[in-house]
Amino acid sequence: MKSFYLGNIEIKLPVIQGGMGVGVSLSGLASAVANEGGIGVISCAGLGLIYHKSQGNYLENCIWGLKEELRKAREKSNGIIGVNIMVALTNYVDMVKTSIAEGVDVIFAGAGLPFDLPSYQTPGSKTKLVPIVSSSRAAKILCDKWKNNFNYLPDAIVVEGPKAGGHLGFKLEQIDDEKFSLEQLVPEVLEVVAQYKDEKVIPVIAAGGISSGYDMYRFIEMGAAGVQMGTIFVTTEECDAATEFKKIFIDAEQGDLQIIQSPVGMPGRAITGEFIKSVEKGLEVPKSCPFHCIKTCDYSKSPYCIIQVLYQAARGNMKKGYAFAGINAHLAKKIISVKETIATLQAEFSLAKQGAL
Repeated sequence: MKSFYLGNIEIKLPVIQGGMGVGVSLSGLASAVANEGGIGVISCAGLGLIYHKSQGNYLENCIWGLKEELRKAREKSNGIIGVNIMVALTNYVDMVKTSIAEGVDVIFAGAGLPFDLPSYQTPGSKTKLVPIVSSSRAAKILCDKWKNNFNYLPDAIVVEGPKAGGHLGFKLEQIDDEKFSLEQLVPEVLEVVAQYKDEKVIPVIAAGGISSGYDMYRFIEMGAAGVQMGTIFVTTEECDAATEFKKIFIDAEQGDLQIIQSPVGMPGRAITGEFIKSVEKGLEVPKSCPFHCIKTCDYSKSPYCIIQVLYQAARGNMKKGYAFAGINAHLAKKIISVKETIATLQAEFSLAKQGAL
């Protein structure tokens, strides 16, 4: 596996650990991946709920929680640490400003297009800015807006296909349409970034449903600089979620993965279970909106509070929550370390490379 660069930062292992909220990828998982040479990523979603015992309100606790998770990650690792910030978060700006002030290495911003992200950079800031897109059109629009408005181009672009876990940037009818597959999207985004090659090298990161070293080899041969992987790291010892949450992945069969309609207003891929079945029967109704965490969520029209549901799941209370997961979640067989996971990916990558020679 070749390293690649985000500006002046060398990423020795071309693996970005996907940000998974609420409470699935925090400092424990992020630091472990960073120690192996990849980019470890802390999810900013719902940090105020995880740090609810602090003195402030939800929004203040989110800021405090992010600072604490970054501090813990730095104690455990000297590697590259990033954060994943959903543009749809009501406290998106707070999370961006805090990340930059704390000197985080990379901000990954998705679930909406982060048109204003470079505006929060401060003098001397070294934080790299990486948008997550689901089409070449979005990549082109974003590059042009950043260039025209801020004289800044992305330090990389993550292109996420419809096989990802969690919220998907696709319409329902596009999810199984080959025209929107990652194999189609990656070359299209590579064409977009090639237009700016004289100004800046913009690495393209492939994401969504990538679950092996064989997958990695395929997309890197296609021209991607690296891959983003989330689901494969859920069943690691260092993952910050409860063991009960991880066991849902190990016990899952292929038919257990389904597309659901999230209260956020986007389709999402999740592992079916007791709670989702209860929602389908109309038995779940939120009584209030204590956090207003997502801009697009109207609790009066939602079957449940998504932040509460994801928080309960990560704590292991699967009767009150569910797990978002990528399309290959059922391949997990046991809980192993991040080091073992990376070693398996490297071995598979080598075998794929040998097979192609």
